Amino acid sequence: MKSTPEQIRQRFDADVERFSDLEGGQAATMDARLTLDLLTRAAAAATPRVTARVTARARRLLDVGCGAGNFTLKLLQHLPGLDVTLLDLSRPMLDRAQTRVQAAGAGPVQTVQSDVRAYDAGEGQFDIILAAAVLHHLRADSEWQAVFAGFQRALRPGGGLWIADLVTHDAPAIQALMWARYGDYLLEHGGEAYRDKVFAYIEAEDTPRSLPYQLDLLRQSGFTHIEVLHKTAVFAAFGALKPPA
Repeated sequence: MKSTPEQIRQRFDADVERFSDLEGGQAATMDARLTLDLLTRAAAAATPRVTARVTARARRLLDVGCGAGNFTLKLLQHLPGLDVTLLDLSRPMLDRAQTRVQAAGAGPVQTVQSDVRAYDAGEGQFDIILAAAVLHHLRADSEWQAVFAGFQRALRPGGGLWIADLVTHDAPAIQALMWARYGDYLLEHGGEAYRDKVFAYIEAEDTPRSLPYQLDLLRQSGFTHIEVLHKTAVFAAFGALKPPA
C-alpha cells in the first residue's frame, strides 16, 4: 500500500528547510539546478498570450506542489511581478513559500492547501502552470487524465504547462539500468544510508509514469507545441502550450 496524502503531508510538514535552498537545489534530484533554470526560462520565453487580437504579457501563475517556492522564485527573476497562486498539501511549506515569494516582489500571492486532485482551478485563470516534483504522487490513470485535463482547462489560450518530475521507463531493462544509475548518484552524493532513505520514501509514496505516457496525455488533453527540455536517468523536464484562441 502506498502512502496516503495525509502521510505524505506529514513528511513534508517536517522537511521545510531542505526544500528552501534555491541555489543548492533539491539534492535527491539529478540535475536539479539545471532543471530549475531550464523550466523557468522556458516558461518565461513561451508566456506571451497570443489571441486573434492581442499579444499580452503573462500575469498569473499557478505553482502546483510549490514546496518552499523555489520554482516560483526562479520564474520571478524572469517575469517579475506575477500574481501567484501557491498550491501544496503542506501548510508549513505554503507559509514559507508565501513569505519568500512576497519578499521577491510578486504581485498578490494566494495560498491554497489542497491535493491537486481535489483542486478546481476554474477555466482560463492562469498564464503559466508549474508542476515540479508533484505529479509522481498521482495513482490511477483516471487521476492522471483528470489532472492534465484540469491543467489545460485552467490555462488561458496560449498559456503553458511546465513539468519537472521523476519518471519511469516502459522497457524493464532500461528502467533497471536508469534506476541503478540513480542509485549510484545517491550513493556518491550522500552514502549508502542516504540512498536507502531516498529509495524507501520513493517506494512508499511515489507512482511515477514514463515520459512518453505523459507526453501522450498532453496531446490527449489538447496541448500543442510539446517540448522536452531535459532528461537524465529517471528525471525529466518538459512542457506544452494551450492553443491560442
